[in-house]
Amino acid sequence: MLIKELEKKTGLTRHTIRFYEKQGFLESRSFRREENNYRNYSEETVEYLKMLKAGQAAGFTLAELKELINADEANELPLQKKVELIRQKIRDIDRKKAELDQIQTYLTQMLVQKLALIKAEENGTAYGNTCIIPGR
Repeated sequence: MLIKELEKKTGLTRHTIRFYEKQGFLESRSFRREENNYRNYSEETVEYLKMLKAGQAAGFTLAELKELINADEANELPLQKKVELIRQKIRDIDRKKAELDQIQTYLTQMLVQKLALIKAEENGTAYGNTCIIPGR
């Protein structure tokens, strides 16, 4: 299949597919060159690209995915290790969620303060500087 069909089947852009190719994810076994020099991708490539897309959506970096794929293909990645990697990603996500919750709380407090200042200004009771930094 040509890249246009590969785009449709994977939901990835041509640019992204070419990027994966440059990064070494699509080895020459994933496609063959036609006489006109066009790449003819295999059905296996569709599933491979969907797996990459899902891995990134799950929070894995391309470097992590490359390492995992290489280890898996070399049969150096036992099931227990795969389970631990998934658990680690879940912990990473929990940590990021906690960080985002803190940021949201901070911004909510800042918003409440600024809305109170706006209300005070409207009532003619405002005083002092209205800097963005809380407490100022």
